[in-house]
Amino acid sequence: MLKTIVIALDSSGLAEQVMQALQELPLQSSSKLVLAHVIAPVSDDAEIAADQPHPDSELLPYRNLEKQLQSYQAELPCSSEIEIVSGDPAEEIVRLANIYEADLIMIGSRGLTGLNRIIQGSVSSQVVESAPCSVWVVKPKF
Repeated sequence: MLKTIVIALDSSGLAEQVMQALQELPLQSSSKLVLAHVIAPVSDDAEIAADQPHPDSELLPYRNLEKQLQSYQAELPCSSEIEIVSGDPAEEIVRLANIYEADLIMIGSRGLTGLNRIIQGSVSSQVVESAPCSVWVVKPKF
């Protein structure tokens, strides 16, 4: 039985496909789902002052993202949490899986090949390599 699942979602159309794939799992009312989104830092040198107010324009993308995750959360048949973190996507997804002692990670794959995969990297491949649990990679439907 899958007790805890980390669902890695991004801002692409793959998030919808990952959420559709989730419906194929036999979830129990005791299952726990963690809807996770990782915001890649703009630059490694940039520091954001957490103790200072930020203009609403800076927070708008975060609020929109949170609303999207909350809409997914409202459709879930069991308990869930939302995690929005900043950092390297693969590292943060694996970190969350460790924190929550996940039985499964669900993640989308952009389907990059060749030079694009080399240049842009494959988050899903990195997660599969480093994950402490099984990983379900949802491929894009064309």
